Amino acid sequence: MHLVGSASPRTVAALAARYPYRGVPADLDELRGFFAFRGFAHFLEVFTAVSALVSSPEDLLTLVAGLTEDMYEQGTAYGEVTVTPVTHLRAGIAMDDLAEALDLGAKRARSDKGVELAWVYDISGGDGPEGARLTLDAALQHPPSALVGFGLGGPEAGVRRGDFADYFSATRAAGLHSLPHAGESVGPDEVWAAVEALRAERIGHGIAAVHDVRLLERLRDEQVTLEICLSSNVATGVVPSLTEHPLPDLLAAGVPVVLGSDDPPMFNTTLTGEYRLARDHLGVSTDELYRLARSSIEASFAPERLKRRLLEGTADRCS
Repeated sequence: MHLVGSASPRTVAALAARYPYRGVPADLDELRGFFAFRGFAHFLEVFTAVSALVSSPEDLLTLVAGLTEDMYEQGTAYGEVTVTPVTHLRAGIAMDDLAEALDLGAKRARSDKGVELAWVYDISGGDGPEGARLTLDAALQHPPSALVGFGLGGPEAGVRRGDFADYFSATRAAGLHSLPHAGESVGPDEVWAAVEALRAERIGHGIAAVHDVRLLERLRDEQVTLEICLSSNVATGVVPSLTEHPLPDLLAAGVPVVLGSDDPPMFNTTLTGEYRLARDHLGVSTDELYRLARSSIEASFAPERLKRRLLEGTADRCS
């Protein structure tokens, strides 16, 4: 899940009212139309517009508070949330202020709701080498205390994962985990690049892997987890319909899979809603849903004590 994309319609409307000149509707009914995506490129345009509403540390704290409340209501105790530092830097938020706001937001989430938050800093591929350099600097020189990973998102067409290998090498050396997006709107070659050039431990989406048997075997054998976001894939048009989603094929191939919500309010979903969709439209059994939940804990980088506590809640169903 992306921090900006976690903003509920009411949060987006409140931010839009603060900044009426930035082109995002402050009316809830108009927002529904604003979030009617015409494809992946249009989704990126809307996401960028919403991101521009976050231009102060107070705005960031508003986002984290809303995210915390949503997680608490769904019974979600831990999340690794993607943040794109360069977006906030361009909106006028210094990197130290970004880290401080994320630290304060996480502290409040823990004390107010018992929700644990960790962060993944990601490059937007469309920002090119300069954006990558700034993101690397933010991750290594100005990190929040709960930074666990380094990612790569944004547009995929014309953006090669392998071009970012040096940045990922530097962050891996600093102890961060490799968590790029790949194979969402392009073919399996970029999933291969994420595995081989970026040494990915988890891959955002990765659904194009279903078209390459050898790649599926590699993901299975090396236990590289795919973060699958059903509603997102349909809303952005990278999958024609929910019933055509490759999730069942990925599971059948033995690829490690977890379910995510990506940008839930934008796609009119929740994390629990994604589990219901998998059950109701893709034939995923209740027992398999429990195994997916267990996999999400195992594939996380939560502290071991927290992992053990969370796994105890699924032990009976997954033994």
